[in-house]
Amino acid sequence: MTTATARPTLDFKLPLFAGALFIALLCPCIAAAALGEPESSVQADGALLRGSIKVSDHANYRLHEIKLPSGTLVREFAGPDGKIFAVAWRGPAAPNLRQTFGRYFDTFAAAAGKTRYRSHSRLELRQKDLVVQSSGHMRAFSGLAYLPQALPTGVDAGDLH
Repeated sequence: MTTATARPTLDFKLPLFAGALFIALLCPCIAAAALGEPESSVQADGALLRGSIKVSDHANYRLHEIKLPSGTLVREFAGPDGKIFAVAWRGPAAPNLRQTFGRYFDTFAAAAGKTRYRSHSRLELRQKDLVVQSSGHMRAFSGLAYLPQALPTGVDAGDLH
């Protein structure tokens, strides 16, 4: 006869997400053009990362999709002014957020420390100059960061995922 032993139920989602976010912040191996920086930096990042780049023109912006060797797809949105106004990602690894957010990283880090998580695996930060939506767990990360003041006319942030 087998007896079942009760296991303590611990919620590992929050520590797992926090650990993954911490690793993503420190990992220098995955980078992308930074928010607010010139579109020309996308090509340099693609070469550095050995990622394949696909560029497509849309009505009010140009989309650069970088497929990294890890399988992560980083999407960078450049406005008519030639600057990156949004970055989205999806894949088994999160991008290096310090590189991705550029000069907005300190704003993000300070606010993220004070922001309550919507759930154990989702972070949403809304400020006047920066919006970040991030979610994920092991091998499945996604997110979007954009500059509300830099969204081109006619572009809805909901269409950038």
